[in-house]
Amino acid sequence: CVGVTSAAGNLYVLDCGTGLRILGEELMKGDAGRGGAELRFFITHTHWDHIQGFPFFKPAYVPGNTLHFYSPLSDIRDRFNYQQEARFFPAPLDAMGSTKHFHQIRPGEVMRFDDGIEIDCYPLKHPGGSVAYRIREQGHTFVFATDAEFTGDYLEKIDAQDSFFEHADLLVLDSQYTLDESFSKFDWGHTSYTMAVNCGIRWKVKNLALTHHEPAYLDQKLTTIYRDALKHRKLMKSALPNIFLATEQMSFQVGPPAGRRTASP
Repeated sequence: CVGVTSAAGNLYVLDCGTGLRILGEELMKGDAGRGGAELRFFITHTHWDHIQGFPFFKPAYVPGNTLHFYSPLSDIRDRFNYQQEARFFPAPLDAMGSTKHFHQIRPGEVMRFDDGIEIDCYPLKHPGGSVAYRIREQGHTFVFATDAEFTGDYLEKIDAQDSFFEHADLLVLDSQYTLDESFSKFDWGHTSYTMAVNCGIRWKVKNLALTHHEPAYLDQKLTTIYRDALKHRKLMKSALPNIFLATEQMSFQVGPPAGRRTASP
């Protein structure tokens, strides 16, 4: 779950994993707790780790709140309904007091919102499909591309099509595996940290946050991966991107200090 706040102070939420419960607790202290919030969710795909936080999102139970869901999936409402059938959860989706709207979007379609935010999506290589989201405001760009398998061949293919990822101020990118492990898990839908750094350099992004860490890796191994990512960038003779290891509650400011543009993986 990633929250993006526009310069106007409006919140856009990427995915509904377990972090959404914590976000909900925070939002309940404001308009969402009084039934006066309008919230927008952009779903990359519906594998369980990306939607299982929603049944525990308190603002969804408050009458008066309006929730918008955006996804390329035509059956996105059915998928959320299914997760909350009685076999799996005591409260069905329709019993949650908020008003919910589901919007199907298409890759290449740019959504423009009243506060000046522009959002579009890009299909990714992942079992069952997934999309990256690009959020732009006042000449600054944030790209969220988790659950994606980037390979050399795939890079050549997408670079020939367009420049969706290029020159991002911040790119949060899947980097689940070491390079050796990625070779043994081809077509699993995730990327090695080595290839993630290659992507960041190739696309000339300013800041790269490595995310979707392998659950079996201990913190010590993640620290080693981070250090090796820095070494790999040096071997590639590139000063950019700046590289970060994404952690819970991490926050980035994208754009001039006067704004309130943040992305928190």
